[in-house]
Amino acid sequence: MAGQRRILHPYLTGNFAPIKRTRKLTRCSGTGHIPRELAGGQYVRNGGNPTTYDDLERDSHWFDGDGMLTGVLFRRKDENGNIEPEFVNQYILTDVYLNAKDNENLKRPLLPSIATLLSASMTTIIAAVVRTLILVLLSRLPGSKRTVKRISVANTSVVYHDGRALATCESGPPMRFHLPSLETIGWYDGRKAENEMSLSNKPGFGGNGLMAFMKEWTTGHPHFDPVTKELISFHAVLVKPFVYYSIVPSIRYSATANGSGPRFEMPIPGIRSPKMMHDFGVAARHTIIMDLPLSLDPLNGVKGKPIISYDPTERSRYGVFPRYEPHKILWFETNPCVVFHTANCWETETCVHLLVCRLTSASIVYSAGALTPPETQPIPPEYLEEEQCRLYYYSFPLVKAETDETPMINNQWALSAIPLEFPTVSPSHAMRLTRYIYGCSTGGMSYSAAVGKGAKIAYLAKIDATTLIDRGITRPPQQIKGCVDTRGVDEVMQSTDENDPVKLFQMPPGWFAQEPRFVPRENPATEDDGWLLTYVFDESQLDDEGECREDAISELWIINAINMRDIVARVKLPQRVPYGLHGAWFSEDDIAGQRPFDAVRREKPTSDVDEKSLLSAIRDAIEKWIG
Repeated sequence: MAGQRRILHPYLTGNFAPIKRTRKLTRCSGTGHIPRELAGGQYVRNGGNPTTYDDLERDSHWFDGDGMLTGVLFRRKDENGNIEPEFVNQYILTDVYLNAKDNENLKRPLLPSIATLLSASMTTIIAAVVRTLILVLLSRLPGSKRTVKRISVANTSVVYHDGRALATCESGPPMRFHLPSLETIGWYDGRKAENEMSLSNKPGFGGNGLMAFMKEWTTGHPHFDPVTKELISFHAVLVKPFVYYSIVPSIRYSATANGSGPRFEMPIPGIRSPKMMHDFGVAARHTIIMDLPLSLDPLNGVKGKPIISYDPTERSRYGVFPRYEPHKILWFETNPCVVFHTANCWETETCVHLLVCRLTSASIVYSAGALTPPETQPIPPEYLEEEQCRLYYYSFPLVKAETDETPMINNQWALSAIPLEFPTVSPSHAMRLTRYIYGCSTGGMSYSAAVGKGAKIAYLAKIDATTLIDRGITRPPQQIKGCVDTRGVDEVMQSTDENDPVKLFQMPPGWFAQEPRFVPRENPATEDDGWLLTYVFDESQLDDEGECREDAISELWIINAINMRDIVARVKLPQRVPYGLHGAWFSEDDIAGQRPFDAVRREKPTSDVDEKSLLSAIRDAIEKWIG
């Protein structure tokens, strides 16, 4: 029965299914030649891996699950430059994970699934939220393995800033972890992390007060400026002003680039309601926040809508403001869409430019939960677009209009017709004019999967954004619905042009990849002179029921980023890596430059858990009842 249920849910079966084993650094074998530039560095990817999933009738969504870090360290073997790869994977020891680990009372995760918020009745959602609140309160009673102070599962992405490797997720602050062991150190508030020495008691993310717990919720995609060394982030909340904004400098600079220290809790004016806001655009001097018609609003229930709801009749709004002055925001409006990931953002003398992966509907949000998108009210003809997910270009003028009318966007069109998601650029080129965007493609026209199936990455893509933008400026396509390069995946694959602005690396039949990360050569001759790192999986390792065999393994492939053809090395891992979310490359200098800490988080030994008191017995009984 359990196996059948996992087959029915595409994100709990096959290589989407969670794994049960974690490993400390373990030697790996491989073929090919590992580039010497990787020596001493580590590739780490984050993703959800639910530890509590006994109740297979419950709602589930790909974005759910306890955070798990998976990494490959390229350890220096000797003075001759030989490299020995080592695999490691560890759960992120959040409050939620530690509270649920080995807790036989809980058959469902502590937090409601995103699928529940998308589709359930208001009564069901209220019951799920009340259950969560009760479990959080019970965690404070004797016998609990961990008090749940923060509800984040830290399962989205990873970033390095000021000597700290951080795991991120919208439902809480970043969580610091150690490289290369991937052990959890503690929550990071923008000033310090738990288990770090600090002489300052000043508040960081969230500040003080009743709303502090909400204002510390930090985007899964904070942006790191490679020039100023600042970490720029936003915090989406459920009450006005709905979004706050933070800038955290490096301690080595002791101040932001404009001469001040950390800036927390800066409100961004003009957001009209709570939104499911995942990413934003950050250029060298400007920031772009996206107020799109995908809401995450508890008051939706009063309106007869799910808490997470997409309205294709609403406008999309882009707010552009100087990095340090969000109160000077200027709003631009255009057709409705959904954007989860930005590829890059930069300025010229007269404009701020933005590249995003633009979806014409919210279908991917539903398909990732094995849900059918709801029927919507009639869409105005001018908003109708085919289902797609493309790399889109926007340019916003810096000169404010003299009238009270909403300013116009200069350009807004797709660069390529191939579906593209999980975009990434060379880290040293972020927030500046960048030529190449790397990402993932499914091979169809959209990134959304059919109900009952999971979206799998069959191609890695390389887009020459500069060339395609220049073509679009010279011969502009239709605004909003137009596209510069209208070829589909099959046509691109037939190209023999070495200078083709769209290049695809096709996975072998039955193999699927994950988000790639670019690592440059030591002295690159060109921007793309380097390698793409990605985890891959051969689905011939699935059994007749679509489940992974116990001995199934994944590999880490190192691919030539210039020609997008050559696999220069394949590292065989000791176990499989489930299809996950976002990763990052941490250099040898990053690892060596980590800030000191006093301890790491540990699972509380069973012998330390008081199970004999009356309060402990009450806690246990209630957990079993609502578990």
